[in-house]
Amino acid sequence: MNSKFWNERYSTNDTVYGLKPNAFFQEQLSKHKSGKLLLPAEGEGRNALFAAQLGWQVEAFDFSEAAREKALAIAHQFDAELEYKLANIQTILLQPDTYDVIGLIYVHLESDLRKHFHSQCIQSLNKGGYIILEAFSKKQLTYSSGGPRDVNMLYSLGQLLDDFASMKIVYSNTEDVVLEEGAFHTGKASVVRLVARKD
Repeated sequence: MNSKFWNERYSTNDTVYGLKPNAFFQEQLSKHKSGKLLLPAEGEGRNALFAAQLGWQVEAFDFSEAAREKALAIAHQFDAELEYKLANIQTILLQPDTYDVIGLIYVHLESDLRKHFHSQCIQSLNKGGYIILEAFSKKQLTYSSGGPRDVNMLYSLGQLLDDFASMKIVYSNTEDVVLEEGAFHTGKASVVRLVARKD
């Protein structure tokens, strides 16, 4: 993962994925009473801002300094409070039994790191806590609406069901959607969606 690439992308665009929250995340988070929320690889903070305005105690992180600066500036404009750290998924250590919800929105990782990080996420959830995940499926290579161009960085539903097998699967599906998330997520796309609860 290249922070230089992402710093440049965030620095040279007004917004990369827009200011509105991801539609699936918005729909799912709205079903829960506010608590403590973690948003890894949160970019410019669109999902964090939405959650903070609903009263969630938001922790977010990204390895891009430019993304963090923009997210905090946007939060300040809306008088929203969120804790946003500069951190890398490859090295971060999540505290166990800490979060009520973890939102994994387009967090694309290579296989070994994906399995390791998803395991960390499960451990860091409180009992009864939820994972809300949306990412591009392997079919996304046939579309031009965004996402990695390396099939190994794209997900299958089977991979995710294996990763979260210790949890209660509330919802899981591969879907074709039309994205309207800024200049870099626009048009028809194939996504995997998953909601899982730690019992």
